[in-house]
Amino acid sequence: MLVYTREITVEWGESDPFGLVYFPRMLAWFNDAEHEFFAQAGYPVKEMIEKDRTAFVMGRIQFDFVGPAAYGDRILTRLKLVDISKSTLTWECTANHLSDSSRVTQGTATRVYAEIQDNGELKAICIPNRIREMVGAPPFDEAE
Repeated sequence: MLVYTREITVEWGESDPFGLVYFPRMLAWFNDAEHEFFAQAGYPVKEMIEKDRTAFVMGRIQFDFVGPAAYGDRILTRLKLVDISKSTLTWECTANHLSDSSRVTQGTATRVYAEIQDNGELKAICIPNRIREMVGAPPFDEAE
């Protein structure tokens, strides 16, 4: 299935002086990579929200800190689609130093495709086949 990579630089304030990356920053690295993937595939998240009133929302996350990353370090984030169901995508997420490939963090993120209701609530819906095609997944047959 789909693999998407993105190079980043660890910014000031993303880790402590010992290189411990703050947990919310790990999540942001992968969230930003996913948004960039969809934008480059021709379906930016802003369009999902404004035009289609849909979004991939976080359903479940699990990340582990593996090794240090300090201000200025170059990192390669990697998303690998490992599962797609009727309404969810599950990404395997890793971040490694570009210099020596040592691991900084790893984990999984499951996203739920949801429609934004008029009252602001979210309702899980089937991932459209155009998005399934973008991520290299087979179409979903509603009759199943």
